[in-house]
Amino acid sequence: GEVLASVGLGDKGDRFPHEMSGGEQQRVAIARALVKEPPILLCDEPTGDLDRKSGDEILDLLQALNREQGKTIIMVTHDIHAAARASRTLYLNKGKLSEESED
Repeated sequence: GEVLASVGLGDKGDRFPHEMSGGEQQRVAIARALVKEPPILLCDEPTGDLDRKSGDEILDLLQALNREQGKTIIMVTHDIHAAARASRTLYLNKGKLSEESED
């Protein structure tokens, strides 16, 4: 209950996945990751299958977890909109990690 409430799903604990929207399912995945209270969350394309509104809600949630709970969020994304919300952006190009895009 408490972890689901922290991601805005406190009233949906009795629902099956097929009864939830894509954004709600993504929030459940984040809640599951938070149960053990990790200091770091690894998020692989957290907005990839979502519409813009649901994606923004997930990004808002991740930013709140960072700001309010001190969680480090490592997010992999191809979404420029999502990447623009990060406090630091690294780029992977041809197997090399850098702080500058080669585009």
